[in-house]
Amino acid sequence: MAGVVVERVEQEDAGVRIWASARASSAACPACGNCSARVHSRYDRTVADVAVAGRPVVLWLRVRRFFCTHQDCSVRTFAEQVEGLTMRHARRSLPLRGMLESIGLALAGRAGARLANRLGLRAGRDTLLRLVRAVPDPPVEAVTVLGVDDFAIRRGQNYATILLDMATHRPVDVLEGREADTLAEWLKKHPEIQVITRDRSGAYAEGASRGAPQAVQCADRWHLWKNLGEAVEKTVLGHRGCLIEPAVDDARGEGDTVADGAAEVSPSPTPVAEPAVSGEAAESGLAARIRQRYAAVQSLRAQGKRIRAVARELDLDRKTARRYFQAGSVEELLSKTASRSSLLDEYKPYLHQRFNDGCANVSLLVREIREQGYGGSAQTVYRYLRPFRSTGKAPESAPRPPKIREVVGWIMRDPDNLPDDDGQRLKAVLARCPELEATRRHVGAFASMIRDLRGDLLPDWMDRVCADDLPALRSFVNGLRQDLAAVTAGLTLTWSNGPTEGAVNRAKYLKRQSFGRAKLDLLRKRILLTT
Repeated sequence: MAGVVVERVEQEDAGVRIWASARASSAACPACGNCSARVHSRYDRTVADVAVAGRPVVLWLRVRRFFCTHQDCSVRTFAEQVEGLTMRHARRSLPLRGMLESIGLALAGRAGARLANRLGLRAGRDTLLRLVRAVPDPPVEAVTVLGVDDFAIRRGQNYATILLDMATHRPVDVLEGREADTLAEWLKKHPEIQVITRDRSGAYAEGASRGAPQAVQCADRWHLWKNLGEAVEKTVLGHRGCLIEPAVDDARGEGDTVADGAAEVSPSPTPVAEPAVSGEAAESGLAARIRQRYAAVQSLRAQGKRIRAVARELDLDRKTARRYFQAGSVEELLSKTASRSSLLDEYKPYLHQRFNDGCANVSLLVREIREQGYGGSAQTVYRYLRPFRSTGKAPESAPRPPKIREVVGWIMRDPDNLPDDDGQRLKAVLARCPELEATRRHVGAFASMIRDLRGDLLPDWMDRVCADDLPALRSFVNGLRQDLAAVTAGLTLTWSNGPTEGAVNRAKYLKRQSFGRAKLDLLRKRILLTT
């Protein structure tokens, strides 16, 4: 308001009305910049301004129109503008427009309109979105280290690529799609880029090679560790029989002797307490259904049909069809069912104890374990206890073998940070399985490379892995060889794609916040101007 003279102020039911006029005696022509004091005419102009004490404010400005006295100027007359307050054709003052733009960028449409009206700033949701779209993009300065990652506009259908300046951690652009051509075209316009951090995407690797051949590509270490964890999980699944503790045979005759006082251990690592009547039948039936379904899906895949067509023809959920479609073998699917847990697992020792104490009433046992938190059905308990009725005694409950993911977590964690109990259980598992022992050794060496940034040790590590009989880790190594330069740089340079992942997380939040109105142009503005 420093550029105007306030003549009168009135308070009305609708808000506050202020009459004012420009303080300056002359104005500059917007076309040529020549100052003129020759007045052509005057007129009144209404401009909405920021609220006072939560009440809307309207400015009634007496505005002058000047002659442009410059002979070469094409403009004959022009209207004066108050610096910092008005602009041409605007119905809102510049401070009010700035406040509404900030609200729109922070809260988008509906929520922003509710807040603006609460503050006395009259604006609808469409107005806020229109103001946000009109905000100019921030200038892109020279970027030497670029982070690249993708995020879903609509999961499974539309995607976008976010580009981050790794020096400032600010997004520099958002591209539609995640194809190599799109990234390559953008990179060709920025030849100053020296390093590109990315995930293991082949499209981004190709786009970076074509668009910025001078740049060093750096694979993200977190994705490398994640890929290694997936390979370790497949290895543990392949050796899940080693997770079961071998049973000790205590039923020896009087003449039986054990050399050196050592206990005889049965070579078959089968749990003692599992009834074999219904369990094996159910498992064999499940395995047969998995094999049959896998054969049907792979047959349709060999005919050239895609996942959607396979799911439609076999009446499967699309996620189920994708799992069978992408499985490398049927054994990979069967291994996941072999380690299935049950709601009853936690209560089996108690059921064994009560059954041996003489309580064979299933209804009573169900009530007792439900008081302890059991949420399954009584029929499950009945089927589990039925094999014990013929002998009149439940076998000794064997300790529960560790789950697949538990063992994977133990192998992937730093041994110094592993609890003592978990460390002892892992040590017992590794003692029974040389393959898992070798896997643990390779994981530790890879973790040291990541921690110490010793990418020069990668070739020797890959050779040692290939020397062992570990198919999943060999497949992981083959993937590393296809992107060896970027992987080596990721294990050598200090740059990481972590800041880009954080920017993607914020972009997803902004997308959900403006659900239903989050077209790419609006979402792009909010990403570039709010982070």
